Amino acid sequence: EAQESKMLMCLQTSFSDLLHIECLPAPNISCRLSNGTEFRFSGEEVGFNKTIPCRNVSGYSYKVAVALSLFLGWLGADRFYLGYPALGLLKFCTVGFCGIGTLIDFILIAMQIVGPADGSNYIVDYYGARLTRLSITNQTYRKPHLSL
Repeated sequence: EAQESKMLMCLQTSFSDLLHIECLPAPNISCRLSNGTEFRFSGEEVGFNKTIPCRNVSGYSYKVAVALSLFLGWLGADRFYLGYPALGLLKFCTVGFCGIGTLIDFILIAMQIVGPADGSNYIVDYYGARLTRLSITNQTYRKPHLSL
């Protein structure tokens, strides 16, 4: 059922799953159109469309993962929860690698570097601590700073 709702909301492309959303400008925002006329939004009409990537989630909560890592990380509960039973058992048998592994795992989970084993994303509140990794490659364009 989750896959069906995902496919209804997202457009399958060759690169990634994308979702087209309608954006409503705040009331009393004025925009000047290309022909020179000014348009004032009431907050109920669509101002523009935006394409955003879909987030594949499968039931793993970010809050639960961080809490397990903080309080029961020395038992490996965080790794068991995220779907890494071998690492969870190793942490359990070594008491979290004498605490050092527990601290490292807590930092990695809190920074969302370690995620669920199935490759999905965490379920994060809408205004929660969702991180986006930015990378600079040879294809990255840097806009020069213009001083006035």
